[in-house]
Amino acid sequence: MLAEAHRSTLTGLARITMHRQGQEQVTMTAAQPVSPVTEGIRSLEVRWIFPGRLETAVAGWFARFPAELETREDTYLLSPRLRGLSVKLRAGAALEVKAYQGSPGILDVAGCARGRMESWRKWAFPFGPPSQGGRDPDGWRLVRKTRRISRFSVASGPIRVSGQGPGEEPGCAAELTEVLSRGEAWWTLGFESVGPPHLLRSQLEAAAALVFAETLPGEMEPGLNDSRSYAEWLLQWPGAGDNHAQALLSAPQPDPLHFHFGPGQSTP
Repeated sequence: MLAEAHRSTLTGLARITMHRQGQEQVTMTAAQPVSPVTEGIRSLEVRWIFPGRLETAVAGWFARFPAELETREDTYLLSPRLRGLSVKLRAGAALEVKAYQGSPGILDVAGCARGRMESWRKWAFPFGPPSQGGRDPDGWRLVRKTRRISRFSVASGPIRVSGQGPGEEPGCAAELTEVLSRGEAWWTLGFESVGPPHLLRSQLEAAAALVFAETLPGEMEPGLNDSRSYAEWLLQWPGAGDNHAQALLSAPQPDPLHFHFGPGQSTP
């Protein structure tokens, strides 16, 4: 059940006030949510974020699977910090609010990758923010993304590449993304599983096992120190957010339950 604190925060976030230096306040009002606020979309995710530009060899490794290519700009709210919530303006067209639901444990693909799985619930609202002339609005951080997205499904048996777009069926998306923020280049590899709660973990594990069936170039092994959400990563930048406000979320502590499987194998 959604906590009452998150209910009231979602209502408040329907009206977001942004400040421009030397100008009057600009208040933006979000329309009614695309999906019912009481439900949202459940997801299980794991992400690794690395400094520097994406190497051609890594892009080639990911190209084993058909992928959509998307370029967009997302703007993340850093101040005030909202405990347990990630808030962003997605592609300048939607206000997206994600509520952190805890971690069921560690995703461990033997000899290939280890990352912290995070449960989230997400809501999206149609939105039209004012132009900021190419600079970050106060309290927000602009992140430019070039995303390669491969989608997988277990609906018909063994894990397979899915041609369905987001929201059309349960499944897991694997994402390789080039990131640029404040002139600094980064890249990220992540998995997002959506659908009925009982399928979330098995979908993510099966997709990760398939993608990591071939190890990353250069014997690279994503680890727990690289595993974090975009929101957590941005709040670790110097000067990010309001030091007098509550943290977005403390580093998620995995439950004692720990999942381990080898390349090409999923836990039962």
